[in-house]
Amino acid sequence: MASTNDLKNGMVLKLEGGQLWSVVEFQHVKPGKGPAFVRTKLKNVLSGKVVDKTFNAGVKVETATVDKRDMQFSYMDGDYFVFMDMETYDQLHIDRKVVGDAANFLIEGFEATVAQHEGEVLFVELPAAVELTVAETEPGVQGDRSTGGTKPATLETGHQIQVPLFITTGEKIKVDTRTSDYLGRVNS
Repeated sequence: MASTNDLKNGMVLKLEGGQLWSVVEFQHVKPGKGPAFVRTKLKNVLSGKVVDKTFNAGVKVETATVDKRDMQFSYMDGDYFVFMDMETYDQLHIDRKVVGDAANFLIEGFEATVAQHEGEVLFVELPAAVELTVAETEPGVQGDRSTGGTKPATLETGHQIQVPLFITTGEKIKVDTRTSDYLGRVNS
């Protein structure tokens, strides 16, 4: 249990029938009249839905212990992604549905943060940007470079994103894992 006065960003609360909500942001408000309160923005850990919720100041809220560990993606086993704990070398099979959009950017050897609550995997979190190789893209047309246009490119994971016209097959690029945006070339 914690008080609403102790809230921090990233803290996970157990609310409304055991659902887990992560604190995205919070603000203590002391109005001129009436009691103080805490305005929060909460994100559902499983569905990703974001809601605004207000608590009276000093109210007790139940916190959940979420174990976040850095793990390395090893290989695919059917519909399961197999991750290895870097400290214990234990392997963990995680369903594709739980991995979600992170699957678009995972290649063997990549490290990710795996969050678990009471033995159940909640989500897999990648770094904000990853470096991947362009597996296939059409050559850019000469003279097209000034327009700042983009073209589709397939990454080594099979995920397709938009890249600038000057990017060629086999180049290593940096990609934003949250938006699938091209961030730039990687100089080797």
